[in-house]
Amino acid sequence: MKQVDINPFLLTGYGSSEYFCDRKTEMEKLINALHNGRNVTLVSPRRMGKTGLIQHVFNALNGSKSITCIYIDIYHTNSLTDFVKVFANAVMGSVDTKSQKVISKIFSFFKSIRPALTADNISGIPKLTVDFASSQTEESLMEIFDYLSKSGKTCFVAIDEFQQITNYGEKGVEALLRSYVQQLDNVHFIFSGSQKHIMESLFTSASRPFYQSTQMLQLAEINKKEYRQFAANLFSKANKIITADVFDWIYDKINGHTWYVQMMLNRLFSLAHKEYDIMTAEKVLDEVIIENEATYQTYCKLITAKQFSLLKAIASENMLAKPTSNIFIDKYKLGAASSIKTALNSLLDKELIFENNGNYRVYDCFFSIWLSKIKI
Repeated sequence: MKQVDINPFLLTGYGSSEYFCDRKTEMEKLINALHNGRNVTLVSPRRMGKTGLIQHVFNALNGSKSITCIYIDIYHTNSLTDFVKVFANAVMGSVDTKSQKVISKIFSFFKSIRPALTADNISGIPKLTVDFASSQTEESLMEIFDYLSKSGKTCFVAIDEFQQITNYGEKGVEALLRSYVQQLDNVHFIFSGSQKHIMESLFTSASRPFYQSTQMLQLAEINKKEYRQFAANLFSKANKIITADVFDWIYDKINGHTWYVQMMLNRLFSLAHKEYDIMTAEKVLDEVIIENEATYQTYCKLITAKQFSLLKAIASENMLAKPTSNIFIDKYKLGAASSIKTALNSLLDKELIFENNGNYRVYDCFFSIWLSKIKI
């Protein structure tokens, strides 16, 4: 398929390096750490590009036959048993080809885990799935780590949304995982997460098992100049023009938040235009917000009046450094500072807002624009 036959501004998954923008410094730091046996904690707000960066790094590393890269997302797991199932399904057969000989080897290696060979419904390619009794969860986890340890390969494992383990009902999950991680010479980890305060507590608090066990890496917005050139090049390859002022308007309007910039560029690119102006970008932004208005209204119904007032005030400010300052409270008539703190923590827990370097913002950039415009 020719490059111009597809929209190059991808919103899901990882295409190839030509559709990936910048992150050269972060990529070099990740590869250097992994090659030198350092585990990494990668933190950024959701939709800033953590997963894409990990996949970009793994794409670069997977060229070596001595290296295996494994990615798992544990956002939807609710227990250690869920975690082990996701982990096992990602690991099974990943360090070898799925030949019958290797499958037999896997079947004989694992005692508590029951691998099953099935065929993908669409491609017909053989795949391994696993099952085990919940009473054997810890034994199964030990077998997975042992399998990686004895694989004869260097394994790089990325665990996305790692902060989810703090919600598991089982006791001692952090200590259990740390006990295995520190024993592995050939397996190195990227612990990725979007809830900054939890991730920092996990890895920087002296009372936690993972204390100072990783190299910390914060992922911020993509450099505007690099992103602008990246976008211009992809538009140019399709004989389209996006000028610097149009790109900068988009970037600034949504604070450079990667996925939202990509969405706007994706929607603009899809238009039958050869050149774009800010008025067109504004129209596209309005269309996206209108499409999601029902969802935004539902969000507002699920929070208290105090939380809504604070959320709207933060959206109106775009970025807020001092949510309990008298100036901010008086400006939006928010009431007592103590109640603001309670509402702020609730909005953080619900992931409707996030904090980065002392500044608070509404998580969803389009939702934030909608909130700032509505009349109450």
